[in-house]
Amino acid sequence: MNEHLLHGDEMTRRAFAARAARTFLGVSAASLALPRPTATAAGAGASSLRQVATAKRVIYLYMSGGMSHLDTFDPKPGNEAMGPTRTIGTNADGIQISEYLPQMAKQMDKVAVINSMASTQGAHKQGNYFMHTSYELRSSIRHPAMGAWLLKFEGKRNATLPGNVMIGNDSNHPGAGFFESNLAPLMISDPAGGLQNSSLRRGLTEEKFNFHVDLAQKLDAGFIGKYDQRNVRAYTDMYGDAIRLMRSRDLVAFDISKESDSLRDRYGDNPFGQGCLLARRLAEHDVRFVEVTFGSWDTHNGNFVEVPEKAEVLDRALSALLDDLSRRGMLEETLVVLATEFGRTPEINQNEGRDHHPQAFTCLMSGGGVRGGRLWGKTDERGANVTEDKVSVPDLNATIAYALGLPLDQVLYSPSKRPFTVADKGKPVAGLFA
Repeated sequence: MNEHLLHGDEMTRRAFAARAARTFLGVSAASLALPRPTATAAGAGASSLRQVATAKRVIYLYMSGGMSHLDTFDPKPGNEAMGPTRTIGTNADGIQISEYLPQMAKQMDKVAVINSMASTQGAHKQGNYFMHTSYELRSSIRHPAMGAWLLKFEGKRNATLPGNVMIGNDSNHPGAGFFESNLAPLMISDPAGGLQNSSLRRGLTEEKFNFHVDLAQKLDAGFIGKYDQRNVRAYTDMYGDAIRLMRSRDLVAFDISKESDSLRDRYGDNPFGQGCLLARRLAEHDVRFVEVTFGSWDTHNGNFVEVPEKAEVLDRALSALLDDLSRRGMLEETLVVLATEFGRTPEINQNEGRDHHPQAFTCLMSGGGVRGGRLWGKTDERGANVTEDKVSVPDLNATIAYALGLPLDQVLYSPSKRPFTVADKGKPVAGLFA
């Protein structure tokens, strides 16, 4: 074997692996080229902050850009802060939402509305990172997102499918952070395209394919034997996982064309709607954590033009997802989370828009043991500040972890030997559960 390859540095090998993954499957793991932890260690003894899981999996819908709480799930009828947005009733007593969400008005009995969210981060990149990790963005370390924590503690439920998938184009996703790269989400940019490059090329027989795989293993044997390190093993594991996935009957989970035209239409003919449908299919095949992103909620300009259009897409997709999961008997074991990095100001600016507002905003939870048809927390008459039962970003993530039965106080260590827990100092909102 070429001496240059045998003595090439790890980053070169890892960069090659990342390129190979993109070529091989048309997708990438978000943190394949990130440093791995040199060691991880659990805190002594069993966790005292762990419950029996009420959810087996999570579908996490992220509204990137800062969704306006006032124009969606925390309206203030009659207040000037609402502008032209009006309020409608729902099928849950005491819950009113924006007129832009008529389909969700029929599903609110399944939803817990957390109107008392508050963040310490008022910029998009920092707020997005904080929401996904419970930790502030630092240049010296990259923290794992919730999907990676779930796989780290509990592993996959389906041995041949990835346990963590992200549908969308959010390049800021923290991925596996300082955990192993195989805990990072598999990235799918086009939900209607299926898993690209997952079948043999035309003219390539199974026999030829196996020959090339065997040859690659022989060529790599010397390097692997000499450098038996985590990063090198990750390189070979990547190919093993990819080959198992290609040969799995469960690969059909990525193909939403198998769904009826009428059901696909119910979700909406757009990337977010079809992404939600794909998320349901993946959850059905025991993928543990699926995130679907929906961007461009940053409505500094034309809020009352932009929000109705985005809310129409969200309304259709989310209502279809909740109804679909419920009809299939999956909602009880699937925690659906709707999150965003912050809300929008009650003040309407000179461009008929709303600016960043981390002091108060709304997130939703449904299924997975959460009792629907209720409001948690309150904001003042203008939606400017939380007045009751404030929920921090780490609290929200602790609640997700609590539903999954993860140990909230178990410590894992970064490569620099710094201790971290799944939701930092967050406390679960146990009152949300039935």
